[in-house]
Amino acid sequence: MQHRALSTLTISLALLGLTSIAKAQATDPAVKKSESGICHDKTSSSYALTKKFEAFASMEACLKSGGRAPANAAAPEPVLVKKSDSGICHDKNSLSFEKTQKFTAFKTLDECVKSGGTLPKK
Repeated sequence: MQHRALSTLTISLALLGLTSIAKAQATDPAVKKSESGICHDKTSSSYALTKKFEAFASMEACLKSGGRAPANAAAPEPVLVKKSDSGICHDKNSLSFEKTQKFTAFKTLDECVKSGGTLPKK
């Protein structure tokens, strides 16, 4: 009888531990901004080591918050088209391109428009 109770307890504790690990993995953010302001995505060698952090859904969001990329990270792709918060797509020829600070980046105007954006009125 004691053996059965001990086995049940052992199995229960093991399942509880596996559930906790699975929950931790499921809730790991895409990007962690460390206390020193470095944005680590899951490809960063420091991602798993970063325990005190602010969570972000993307590297872009982390960088916009004032974070910086790790020193060994690849240079970010240049922004060619910006879709403003008001939904207007600005390429480098637009007078508002440099002024637009809050935006979603796109590689082409076509991609921006397909996402629901509109071209600026000239």
